[in-house]
Amino acid sequence: MIDNLKKILNEDQDPKAIEKITAKLENLLMSNEEVGYIAVQKKPAVTIFPDSIVVTNKRIILCKPKNLGLSMEFIDYDWDDIAGSFVKEGILGADFTFTTNSDLTHTVDYLPKNQARKLYTYAKEQLDLLKNPKVATSIVEEVKADIPVQEEVVEEIQAEEVTHFAELMPTPNDVIRDTEVEAPISEEKGLAQLTQDELFAKLQNYKKLLDNGLILQGEYDRLKSEILKHI
Repeated sequence: MIDNLKKILNEDQDPKAIEKITAKLENLLMSNEEVGYIAVQKKPAVTIFPDSIVVTNKRIILCKPKNLGLSMEFIDYDWDDIAGSFVKEGILGADFTFTTNSDLTHTVDYLPKNQARKLYTYAKEQLDLLKNPKVATSIVEEVKADIPVQEEVVEEIQAEEVTHFAELMPTPNDVIRDTEVEAPISEEKGLAQLTQDELFAKLQNYKKLLDNGLILQGEYDRLKSEILKHI
């Protein structure tokens, strides 16, 4: 994290603000989580308690000071939940905005333009990694190519001549019913096993299908009523 912070401080960052944020992030970061960039709000007037936004290799974290700077509120979103991000530059700074898959929109305004651009670049790279994990796929293919294929040796066994065909006839107890198929789990039982977040995400997906004209209103109402029974 120290090496990353040295790069961040070269982007006209306030060292005191970065120091406060990193001190509070120490206990929030997960294993194998690294801070990619930190952008701090800088309004035209004196900003005593600026908002800031932190991007890591796992999530976006919004940092908002509370109680006159004595405490801080953290709101985080995993990259899997991020639908997209964009930057809007103005005269006095830039706005960084990102949207979630549940149609939520968050904006941090009055960011220095250099910081907003760095923030957007890092976010774009993380979203591209989720959509196109080509590096991981190529590594797996190379490993498979290096594994030698062993030829299967088939041993020939001389078959005995059968003179009594009655020996080949199976008895009633030996008959195996291969036509029995396990009954599929009902949709209602499947919904009961989902968490509240999964049920909400499922409802959002049905709404998008309805908006895109892929399902009818009646079908959407039926699916919605089934999900609401478990929420």
